[in-house]
Amino acid sequence: MSTAVSLTGGRGSRIRRAAGIARYVLTCWKLNLAAAMEYRASFFMLAVMMFVNNCIWLVFWAIFFNRFPAVNGWELRDVMLLWGISAGGFGWSSVLFGNYPRIAPIVANGELDVFLTQPKPLLLNVLVSRMSLTAMGDFLFGVAIYALAGEHTLIGAAKYALGLLISGLLFLFVTLAAGSLAFFFGHAEGMAFQLFNGLVALSTYPTDIFKGTARIVLFTVLPAGFISYAPIGLLRRFDGTFVWLAAAAVAAFGLLAVSLFAVGVRRYTSGNRMAMRG
Repeated sequence: MSTAVSLTGGRGSRIRRAAGIARYVLTCWKLNLAAAMEYRASFFMLAVMMFVNNCIWLVFWAIFFNRFPAVNGWELRDVMLLWGISAGGFGWSSVLFGNYPRIAPIVANGELDVFLTQPKPLLLNVLVSRMSLTAMGDFLFGVAIYALAGEHTLIGAAKYALGLLISGLLFLFVTLAAGSLAFFFGHAEGMAFQLFNGLVALSTYPTDIFKGTARIVLFTVLPAGFISYAPIGLLRRFDGTFVWLAAAAVAAFGLLAVSLFAVGVRRYTSGNRMAMRG
C-alpha cells in the first residue's frame, strides 16, 4: 500500500511540475507578445518587411521558372512550398523560442548569470525569454504560401504542418548546438552565426541542385536537406524513408544540442553580470 501511494504521489508531483512549467512558458509567451505590442507600429512594420522580403525572392524564382519551367523535376509550386516551409519553420521557432540564435553571445557576455538565479529549467528559460518580431512575418508568409499553393485537404494541412515542425526544430537544435560551442571555445559568435546563416541559405534552394559531397553535407553536418527536400519527399508524395530520416535528424540534433548546453553549463564561469531580466 505504501509503495503504491508513493508511486502515485511521485507521478502526481511530476504532473504538477510539468503543468507548472507549461503555465510558466505560456506566461512568458504572453508577456513577450504584450511587450512587442507596446510598439505596435514597429512590430507590424518589421513583420511586414520580412513578409515582403520573402515575396521578393519568390518573384525572382518566378522569373527563373518562367524561362525554365522545370529543373530536375522541380517546378515553381515546389519552390514556393520550399520557401513556405523554410520561412514558416524558422518563423514559429523564432517567435516562441527567440533566444536560440543568441546563445553564443549570451554565454560569451556572461548574460547567462541572470537565468542561473531563477528556479526554472535553465535552457527552456533562456529560450522563451525573447520573441523575434521579424519572425512573425516569416511565419505568416509560410501560412500564406500554404493558402496559395498548398494541398487544401486535412491530409495536406497535416503534411504541411509536419514540414513546418521539422523545419522549425532543425533550425532550433542546429543553431542551439552551434551557439553552445561558446562554452568550449569562448567567443564563438562568428562560427555560430555563419552556421546559422548557412542553414538558412541552404534550406531555400532545391536539394537536387547539389551533388556529391555537398549533398552529403546537406543531410548530415548542416541538415538543410531535410527542410529543402520536404516539398518533394513530404508534400508531393509521402516518402516514408525521408520522413523517418528527418525525424531521426531532429532527434539526433536535439540530443546533441541539449547535451552540449548541459555539459557547457558545468564549464561556465560567471560573467558577474548584475542585471535583471526585463
